[in-house]
Amino acid sequence: MMQRFTAKRSLQNVSASLLRRCISSTSQTASVKDTDEFLARLPPFDYTPPPYSGPSADEVLNKRKEFLSPSMPLLFRKPLNIVDGKMQYLFDESGRRYLDAFAGIAVVNCGHCHPDVVEPVINQIKRLQHPTVMYLNHAIADFSEALASKLPGDLKVVFFTNSGTEANELALMMAKLYTGCQDIVSIRNGYHGNAAGTMGATGHSLWKFNVVQTGTHHALNPDPYRGVFGSDGEKYARDVQDLIQYGTTGHIAGFICEAIQGVGGIVELAPGYMSAAYDIVKKAGGLFIADEVQSGFARTGNFWGFEAHNVVPDIVTMAKGIGNGFPLGAVVTTPEIAGVLTRRCYFNTFGGNAVATTAGLAVLNVIEKEKLQENASMVGSYLKGKLNQLKEKHEIIGDVRGRGLMLGVELVSDRKLKTPATAETLHIMDQMKELGVLVGKGGYFGNVFRITPPLCFTKEDADYLLCLLLCFRTTKMIDEPTSRCFSITLCF
Repeated sequence: MMQRFTAKRSLQNVSASLLRRCISSTSQTASVKDTDEFLARLPPFDYTPPPYSGPSADEVLNKRKEFLSPSMPLLFRKPLNIVDGKMQYLFDESGRRYLDAFAGIAVVNCGHCHPDVVEPVINQIKRLQHPTVMYLNHAIADFSEALASKLPGDLKVVFFTNSGTEANELALMMAKLYTGCQDIVSIRNGYHGNAAGTMGATGHSLWKFNVVQTGTHHALNPDPYRGVFGSDGEKYARDVQDLIQYGTTGHIAGFICEAIQGVGGIVELAPGYMSAAYDIVKKAGGLFIADEVQSGFARTGNFWGFEAHNVVPDIVTMAKGIGNGFPLGAVVTTPEIAGVLTRRCYFNTFGGNAVATTAGLAVLNVIEKEKLQENASMVGSYLKGKLNQLKEKHEIIGDVRGRGLMLGVELVSDRKLKTPATAETLHIMDQMKELGVLVGKGGYFGNVFRITPPLCFTKEDADYLLCLLLCFRTTKMIDEPTSRCFSITLCF
């Protein structure tokens, strides 16, 4: 059966700047062949990349197929060969400019190749690249001090890692050592990494291999859109209590969660959930671990995602935005909890590397100097408001959610049944790429646009993204896995 999603021409609630950037004649709809016309409407940007003389996209793809793991996914049907980047823009091998609304999966918070990050890194790498943390060096000490100043309470002892997976693995181990318990509670649909402990904590079968994963109990996901209790956070929290009472000794090592689920589809936790779960976990003797790998470093409009929930965690993990593209992660906890690692030798060869920690300190300085937290809040609120206006007009948009510049748009083929519009999502992503905007996708069904741009993203950038969503042509298409035919019209 053909599923049709149509939107009548409407100019209501569309800003003047958006209209100026969209099609000059509303009697037309946009198609991929209008690419040059659309690219001319990208917000002006004073940068031209140097000519590229490296391997072509086809050559890179062939090498990738031959020498890299087949598990590595590609976002688009026709893969992009990205060779240059500047702030919120990326450039392909031909020099074509793309508005980056994905930021390397919520990584490049300051913007691509930000000069105030690049310059100190170059200076450091010229002077000293890797001394080992067994020697004194100011880079790791300076960044630790600055990072600790961003956290509340007694959270001031920092352990550096190379990734979010490593950070979460260390946090889980510390919770078990400190409490003497082995049981961890996490949330269904959450993602925490792909090593042994973090894969166990992940509540998402797409990311779990058939290896032994024990000691983790997955609570109901407090998802206001798809969850069984809607937006009632306290009802979801009762499931945490039940898991502890009936699935453990009554005492647990810890509870780990994301303030906003990233891989799971930009799912905000139901109001009141985190504070209620916090009280339950503490009564059971557990530590509360805030996974800030995606939501941290000003992305949500707060510096940390947990700040919107009125809790102070025992352990905070972070990565991605911490280094603006450098491999860097961290665990921050209290002196008392940190002491458990003195019972044996704990060491991470590259954790706290001088170049990576120099980048981390530069990131903090740029966020503060350029008021990127405030910009994420302002532009994110503006974009979310406009997306909600689109939701009122277009049946295919089931939900708009998130905070700051960590936003999700869930597409459905039936609003009442909330049927995931997976094929449509892929198709629109490809169309947007052809017209100069890159977004990610997420959620269990792959039907959620993940909008996580660099935090220097402007209202003009947001208008251009909105313009594309408003200007898709009707396209008949067959989803090959299901043979389902559908048609999309998103236009004025």
